[in-house]
Amino acid sequence: MREIENVYIRTLLKSIKMFRILFSLLIVSFSFAQQTNKVDFIKCDALVSPNHIEKSISGSITYEFKVKKAIDTIKIDAKSMEFSEVAINGKVVKFKNSGKTLDLFEGYKKGKNILTFSYSAKPKQTLYFTGDFTNGTGQIWTQGQGRYTSHWLPSFDDVNEKVIFNISVEYRNDFPVISNGAFISNKYNSKGNLITWNYQMQKPMSSYLAMLAIGSFAKQTSTTKSGTPLEFYLDKNDVSKFEPTYRYSKQMFDYLEQEIGVKYPWGIYRQVPVRDFLYAGMENTTSTIFAQDFVVDSIGFNDRNYINVNAHELAHQWFGDLITAQSGKHHWLQEGFATYYALLAERHLFGDDYFYEELNDYAEQLKRASKTDTIPVMNEKASSLSFYKKGAWALHVMREDIGAKNFQKAVKKYLKKYQYKNVNTDDFLKIVNQVSGYDVENFKKVWLEKSGFEMEIAQKYLSKNKFIQEYFTLKKSKKSLSELTEILKSDAYYPIKQYIVYQTRNIPFEERKVILETALATNDILVRRAVAESTPVIPEAFKLQYETLLNDNSYQTKEIALVNLCESFPEEVEKYLEQTKGIEGNNDKSLKLTWLKLKILKGQNSRFDQENIIDELLKYASVDFESSIRQNALETLLGVNYENPKVIEALFLATNHHKWQFTKFGRDNVRLLLKKPEYRTIVEKVASTSDAKMKELYLKFLNEK
Repeated sequence: MREIENVYIRTLLKSIKMFRILFSLLIVSFSFAQQTNKVDFIKCDALVSPNHIEKSISGSITYEFKVKKAIDTIKIDAKSMEFSEVAINGKVVKFKNSGKTLDLFEGYKKGKNILTFSYSAKPKQTLYFTGDFTNGTGQIWTQGQGRYTSHWLPSFDDVNEKVIFNISVEYRNDFPVISNGAFISNKYNSKGNLITWNYQMQKPMSSYLAMLAIGSFAKQTSTTKSGTPLEFYLDKNDVSKFEPTYRYSKQMFDYLEQEIGVKYPWGIYRQVPVRDFLYAGMENTTSTIFAQDFVVDSIGFNDRNYINVNAHELAHQWFGDLITAQSGKHHWLQEGFATYYALLAERHLFGDDYFYEELNDYAEQLKRASKTDTIPVMNEKASSLSFYKKGAWALHVMREDIGAKNFQKAVKKYLKKYQYKNVNTDDFLKIVNQVSGYDVENFKKVWLEKSGFEMEIAQKYLSKNKFIQEYFTLKKSKKSLSELTEILKSDAYYPIKQYIVYQTRNIPFEERKVILETALATNDILVRRAVAESTPVIPEAFKLQYETLLNDNSYQTKEIALVNLCESFPEEVEKYLEQTKGIEGNNDKSLKLTWLKLKILKGQNSRFDQENIIDELLKYASVDFESSIRQNALETLLGVNYENPKVIEALFLATNHHKWQFTKFGRDNVRLLLKKPEYRTIVEKVASTSDAKMKELYLKFLNEK
């Protein structure tokens, strides 16, 4: 009985705690809603100085704001910051620093006011310092998605408070600085080798779209049909990759501007990749940041390119930046629109079959997820899959139902009416109904308020495309090998040919040989990759033909083929390694690291060779490289030399990285290995001879219970 009572009490306390959290969030949300009704922050002039040595930022801020109604306290979001010289309308005022907000309670008047103050902070998130500034690999960048800009810049977590941000950045003269808006000037100042870079916005935006990027960047420029300047940035070591990385950028910009029907609203558009970015990309107003993994050469372009992310982040400049959802419940108005317009841009580039293949893939993902993903689109707790891909599907259904012209007309009217403002779902649906008479209530109920995914309805829209019809028919039919071979020889779209290759993987090679040979003969990179993936055990009779995959213009295909050939023909490992020697592969160096793994495990190496390979793997596992490279290297090192003190150090260092996926990899492996008594003993010995910082890290895990 006592145990039951204890469980009840714990459950009750947990419920009370959860209620308090939800209540506090409600109060915060309500208080800021109250503030935006009474106070309007109009402009922010910020001069900021990041310090990569201290991993800090400081600055001076001027806010212009208007008090519309009487208010006791005005709050500015500012996480873990220090303030000084706080003045309103030229007079020093008292203030409160809650640790989360700067609270102002005196000195302001109804009407226009000017607030000035200085601040400093050491952000634990949102502002990231990566690389080494002594050798030119250092970068500083921000990721404020949602409500996190207040960790590096005193601003507003409420997306409904839109402000004109003019950001000036003081930093070293040997690193270009990028921020929001038009570049005005960069001037040397009296502090030695420092330059102040000045950027200005003309229109207001939500705080989460403010950005900063500093690094050793090279730049190329272009101009759109409508005259908008485009700026493309890459690390100076990647200048040969400008064309494949930014391929089709101008064409997509021109298409989206025409398709959306509203001229690009921000005057200039720039894009910059940074190392170890947290997501694929982020649509900061005028200045998108994206992940270094999308920086590719002409071969890597065939494996993983920036096209879809590029179009998605560009579409956000209208859907998310120009108009912003009032709350998380309406987040699909940003992500669903950006996802759908990115697909429309790809349709423009690659045709209807590509478009419908992607829509079908989205539908399959949504159908599989519907068993466990039960939260509808119009819910702030909905999954990314729902916000992005179900949101895109909802828009496709609407566009098909009301027609492309009516859809464009409604979107144009919606953007014009609510530009530089905040919106909700009903704002959009009301305009759709006005333009087309569409039953928006039924649409809202079926696609936005209902959980799951309407696969049968989706298939009716998909079946408008001939390729999809053929694909569905093939999946339901039982065709002979000769019939399948003829399809492979035809001009059928590549997913059909991939499907045939994968579906025949379990039949005897003697029967399947003609399928594989015909698939290789298509010379389609993706169909040939399907051959590589679906044939892990290579028959002797297929060896010469399979070896041709090592020459494909795809690092992924080369890697798959190399592994399978070395496994199937161990006596020829050295030949295959020599053939692929020196190929780095994509940004994560997966092919290079796979080559090193095969070399150390299967190659004919002297002890000296083995030590050199370990040293090279340790180099890639070090803090000098991106997390994707470090993880690939560590996975190999843990398999061949996990007791090496240098490997132990590299693994423990992974646990305090800013990218959660890599941190999780590090922590999971550390905790798993520490269960081995002999490994724990080695770590204790390593800790005893380490410097204070590393010793603290080792003890953190050694002392875990």
